[in-house]
Amino acid sequence: MKYFSLIIVLFFFACGNKEDILLPKSNTTVVSDVQDHSPIYIFFRVKDKDTLAEVNRKNSIITTNWILNIDKRLPLRLVIPEVMKLQDKKRKEKAHKNEKAENYYSYADSIKKNMAFIPFTKVYYTIGKPKKDDFVFYFKKRTDLVWLNGRAIKKSDLIQEFFSIRFIRRPRVVIQFDKNMSYGEYIQNKILIREFDLYSVNPISPKEFIF
Repeated sequence: MKYFSLIIVLFFFACGNKEDILLPKSNTTVVSDVQDHSPIYIFFRVKDKDTLAEVNRKNSIITTNWILNIDKRLPLRLVIPEVMKLQDKKRKEKAHKNEKAENYYSYADSIKKNMAFIPFTKVYYTIGKPKKDDFVFYFKKRTDLVWLNGRAIKKSDLIQEFFSIRFIRRPRVVIQFDKNMSYGEYIQNKILIREFDLYSVNPISPKEFIF
């Protein structure tokens, strides 16, 4: 399915329910093309004064690549538990398991004006804090700073600062995100972390903590 088709599906689905999914935005494309995929939607809902995340996976096929279209306004404390349920279902599938099928988050590349995707198949989420002996990248909401084991630096300096540290023995590096961070901000931080993939050995564990 081409992306024009995917955008049309999002449009008509939203119109049918008199709502839209507001996708996160970034100025770069991590993955531009995903074939043989199924769409899953997580909508932003408001009931009384409560914000809710509503999942629709009616069109998902377990053997395909899954693309999660999630409203950028939702906080991680609502999004990640639903993502964990979806991951668990796919990982536990035995009868129709496809080892090559990946999971992606969708977002909009504001420069190229196209749909873009970032894989998260290998990520394991935990609701809680990392262990005390982990080296933690901590991203708080609405700030241009990131905390490296408690020391605040600019996000633009993250890679340089990390590789300037002389470890006697390199610890496990994990990422912690503020549970009240918006999903839109989360995707922007995920794209920043992807820059570590440019190095021969990515030091970051595929474990992410939400607290």
